[in-house]
Amino acid sequence: MKLPQLKFIISGGGTGGHIFPAIAIANALKLRVPDADFLFVGAEGRMEMEKVPAAGFRIEGLKIAGLQRKLTLSNFSFPFKLLGSIMRAKKILKRFRPDAAIGTGGYASGPMLRVASNAGIPTLIQEQNSFPGITNKILSKKANRICVAYEGMEKYFPKEKIVFTGNPVRSDILELEGKRKQALGIFGLAADKKIVLVIGGSLGARTINETIKQCLQQLRENNIQLIWQTGKNYFREAEEAVKNDQRGMKVFDFISKMDLAYAAADVIVSRAGASSVSELCLVKKPAILVPSPNVAEDHQSKNAMSLVRKEAALLVKDAEAKEKLPARIIDLLNDKLMQEKLSANISTLAVKNSAELIANEVLELIGKKKTG
Repeated sequence: MKLPQLKFIISGGGTGGHIFPAIAIANALKLRVPDADFLFVGAEGRMEMEKVPAAGFRIEGLKIAGLQRKLTLSNFSFPFKLLGSIMRAKKILKRFRPDAAIGTGGYASGPMLRVASNAGIPTLIQEQNSFPGITNKILSKKANRICVAYEGMEKYFPKEKIVFTGNPVRSDILELEGKRKQALGIFGLAADKKIVLVIGGSLGARTINETIKQCLQQLRENNIQLIWQTGKNYFREAEEAVKNDQRGMKVFDFISKMDLAYAAADVIVSRAGASSVSELCLVKKPAILVPSPNVAEDHQSKNAMSLVRKEAALLVKDAEAKEKLPARIIDLLNDKLMQEKLSANISTLAVKNSAELIANEVLELIGKKKTG
C-alpha cells in the first residue's frame, strides 16, 4: 500500500541566517522523503521571497514586520499586521494541511508556527543563537521539539524538548578541499598574496563596510588582497571606492559561491550571526568577529564569546572597529602560528550533519503523531 505523501511547512526568513538553515533542512528532508511536498512561508518584501524560489521551493508571504526598538509609526500598525498574518496563516494551514511545521526564526515564523501548534500539527523550532529571541521563547511553550546549536539552552527552553543539532549550513561549504586553485581563478586573485574575506552580512554591516573602505590603501600597502561582500545597501559605495584601483580588490553585494570565497581566504572578517559562526566552524579558517550591536538581546556578542572563550576566534567590538580592525587584520595575516591555533580550535566546534539531524527529529515527530 502506497503511503500518503508527506507535506512540510517551513517558515523562516528576514536574513540569510534564517533562510539558509530553512533551505538546508528542506533539502535534507527531500533526500529522506523524495516525493514530499514543501511550502515555505515568509514575510512579504523580505529576501526569502527571492532566495527560496531560487533554491527550487514554493513560498507564500505574510504581511508581517517586526517591532522596532524605538518608537515609530510602524509599531502602531504591528498588532493589525500580526492579526492579519495569523488569519492568513490559518488559511494556508487549512489549504495545505501539513504533516509538520518547522520554524527557523524571522518575522513570519511566529504566526505560522503558533497557528500550526494550536492546530495540533507537530512543530519543531530551530534556535540558531546562544541567546534566543522572544519569538522562539514564546513558541517553545507549545513546540514539540527545539533544536539548538549551543549548550546550556535549558535556561531558556523546556529541557525535555531540547535536542542539540548545531546549525544547518549551505551544503556546498562542507567540502573545501581542493577548491582554492579554482577559487583564485574565479575571483582573479594571485596565489602568492594573502587574502582577507570580509562578510558584511546578507543585508550589509555598516561599521565593517565603512572600516574596510577607510583601510583599502593600508591593505594594498601590505600586499593584502580582498574579497568583500558588502550586502545590497553598501555595494555602490564600495564599488565606487575601489574603481580607480581594483588590483586584488573584489567587491560583491552578495556572493552566491561562498564555498569558493571561503576556500580562497586566509583570514575571514565577519559579523557573529549564528549561521555565520556555524559556517566558520565548518570551514576551519581563522576569523575576526565584529558582533552587530543592532540585534535583539545582543545575541551576536554572546555567539562570538562562545568562540573567543575557547580561543577559536578573535573579537573586535563594533564601537572599536574603525580604530582596531585594520591592524588586527594585518597582524593576524602575518601571524601563522595564531592562524593555525584559531583554525585548530574552531574546527573542534563544527557540527557537520545538522540538517540531517533536524530532518530525523521532524520525521520522528510525524511518526509519533501517526502512531499516537
